[in-house]
Amino acid sequence: MEAIILAGGFGTRLRPLTYTKAKSLLPILNKPMIFHLIETLPDEVNKVVLAVNYRKDQIEKYFKENDCGKETIVNDEPKPLGTGGATKFAERHITGRFLVLNADVICSLNLSEMIKIHKKNNAMATISLWPVENVSEFGVVDVKEDGNIVGFVEKPKPEDAPSEFINAGAYCLEPEVLDYIETGRLISMEKEIFPKIIKDTGRFFGFKFTGHWMDIGRISSYLEVHRFLMREKNIQNFQGENNSINGFLKQSCIGNNVSIGKNSNVESSVVYDNAIIGENVNLSGCVIGENSKVSNFSNLKDTILGDNETLEEETSLDNKAVWTQPKPEGYPDKQIGNPIEK
Repeated sequence: MEAIILAGGFGTRLRPLTYTKAKSLLPILNKPMIFHLIETLPDEVNKVVLAVNYRKDQIEKYFKENDCGKETIVNDEPKPLGTGGATKFAERHITGRFLVLNADVICSLNLSEMIKIHKKNNAMATISLWPVENVSEFGVVDVKEDGNIVGFVEKPKPEDAPSEFINAGAYCLEPEVLDYIETGRLISMEKEIFPKIIKDTGRFFGFKFTGHWMDIGRISSYLEVHRFLMREKNIQNFQGENNSINGFLKQSCIGNNVSIGKNSNVESSVVYDNAIIGENVNLSGCVIGENSKVSNFSNLKDTILGDNETLEEETSLDNKAVWTQPKPEGYPDKQIGNPIEK
């Protein structure tokens, strides 16, 4: 069985981190985001098709050097194709029933159980469903008691919402779904393809799950997933190897070969490999990029420092993104394509 993992986005809301790294390779507890997802795949999935566009070479290099326990294929899209277009572009690698997953979601979904229910219902498509309180901010699923989905309602008033469930971005699909998708253009699976399947077949189901579900689309959620996973592991901090820590850590994740000077405080922050934090530095809610330096007596709050950046002594920043280098060629100024319609 194959799993298509959508990992082609630029991750514009996570810049400047994504100026130098593919979004799916951004570390979470010092392990690429996409690796957390691959670890949740059931044994019956023996092939992973990575739908990529931006920084394809970087992703390819990572999977050549790191074994994820599955056959991996880097499927290079010529241009961003959206959820539907990327799925269609991977058609030649599909041999039967398959999964489509988003690389930037960390959740407690049991994919084995979802596949089991999909088979039981003789479904054409089964999508994961997550309950929310603020239904008016999402596309809400009209789902019946037996799990059959009959439609979607975009941002309804609470009193008009057909349910409390939204599309959580994991799909189990039969190969016939590919016949619904045109080749070579940007297509939203959620807006264009799913309504047709509902109308034509009625074999469209939802799989409800609870626990946790986090879409790592923004810096705030990127930091929160670190705090959440550390709480789950019942640890105060997470550290890599070969670090020199002479300051104080609280709810923070530290990479490898990191130096933190005397009397420095690092709280609710993520520090990448080879970073240097000087003496008497305060970091709160920050991400410090790889090979970057925060010099002595600096005070940073809710600030993102890109890779290979240096801050002078006594720098004070609040809610800033620091990037002094050229922007990568072709990197868009705003989000493109179609994010998952939840």
